[in-house]
Amino acid sequence: MRCPHCGSLDDRVIDSRTLANGESIRRRRECLACEFRFTSYERIEEKPLMVVKRDGRREPFERAKLERGVQRAVEKRPISQLSIENIVNEIEDEAAVRGKGGNEIASSVLGDMVLHRLYDIDKVAYVRFMAVYRSFESVDEFLKVVEQIESERKGPAL
Repeated sequence: MRCPHCGSLDDRVIDSRTLANGESIRRRRECLACEFRFTSYERIEEKPLMVVKRDGRREPFERAKLERGVQRAVEKRPISQLSIENIVNEIEDEAAVRGKGGNEIASSVLGDMVLHRLYDIDKVAYVRFMAVYRSFESVDEFLKVVEQIESERKGPAL
């Protein structure tokens, strides 16, 4: 740490204290060149997870936005609030892990994570989310997804 008095880089730590419930550390230092005492603070610098949109824009990940999308998909369906929170928690955790390298994750990856979880709990919610997420242009596209789900539900023909 550079001494604010003489500019020397040689110092020693006299005292360290944890502040703000462990969020930061205050250190009292003494310059070895001029014996000037000063205080420094350390805290973790967290970079927010950024979502890369289809058009290349980047915006901070918002848990509330993800939760709103899932809420809309399961609206008027027999899905508990606890299930919704579990889905959102799982996606948020997985997104943090996947985006760890560059602190970025594609919106398409987030959408696929939501679809995967909705498919497992409620097919109607899955179709609702997919209709918005995939931006269906026609009824035919919508019907193909419904037919695919129906054929999987019935299983292989004997």
